[in-house]
Amino acid sequence: MTSFATATTVEDALEALAAGARPVAGGTDLVVGARQGKAPLPDSIVAIHRVDALRGIEETNGGLRLGALTTHAELVAHPVVRARFTALADAAAIVGSHATRAQGTIGGNLMNASPAMETGGPLMCFDATVALRSATGTRSIAVADLFSGPGTTVAEPGELLVFVDAPAPTQATGSAYVRLEYRRQMEIAVVGVTAAVTLDGDTVTGARVAITALAPTIRRAPEAEAALDGTPDVAAAARAAAEASAPISDVRASEGYRTAMAEVIARRAIEAALTRARGGTVPIPASGSTS
Repeated sequence: MTSFATATTVEDALEALAAGARPVAGGTDLVVGARQGKAPLPDSIVAIHRVDALRGIEETNGGLRLGALTTHAELVAHPVVRARFTALADAAAIVGSHATRAQGTIGGNLMNASPAMETGGPLMCFDATVALRSATGTRSIAVADLFSGPGTTVAEPGELLVFVDAPAPTQATGSAYVRLEYRRQMEIAVVGVTAAVTLDGDTVTGARVAITALAPTIRRAPEAEAALDGTPDVAAAARAAAEASAPISDVRASEGYRTAMAEVIARRAIEAALTRARGGTVPIPASGSTS
């Protein structure tokens, strides 16, 4: 039988984690997975949804600090996220259903470490970091270094993700997250690509491309980024993103189909990011606006 406790402070939560409990907030991954028979519930759970110190979106020198309990609905509604971290708004807008977005949290999404998660690629392209706190202190880890495999992270037992820091993007930066969609709601990414580009006139001075659901973990595609440097070669960048993928075949799509679609989705994401960087409009979410 699973034991259950509720924390009201970070200290309460850390004490429970030190005793072997697993934290849960929205429960949109843990509970659903258990109901579907993917994994049993842990022997001990500590609910952290009442820890107010883990809430809120705070502006920090042009960047953002996201409390671990920030929901996807709060992300997509926040004006700074929409204006300056637009790829993150694209991603948050298409996570699960309305109910999932209202309950699911950024901390839970990251620590669940699914290679198909929507928010990981955007945060990686924004050079975001997470703060992992334990009874002995707090350490900062880049989102790019957080995932160690499907469903696993580098977090130590007893560590709790308390917030995410995303530094201010450079001026004239546009970003987009696009995924292959079969339907509009309750979808899990089959192929997803994030692109973030910074322009100086018509010249790309900085580029980030990350692929989702195309490898054991979400990861950057340096060859695609190199193809965008200077005068952007969108077609070459899209091909490079597809070549960087190492997809599997499963019930949702074959390896060959995923690889082929990676090039298409990468092109759409890059073009949307370039349009936004140039001051043009691509509605949020970009997945429903690109073709």
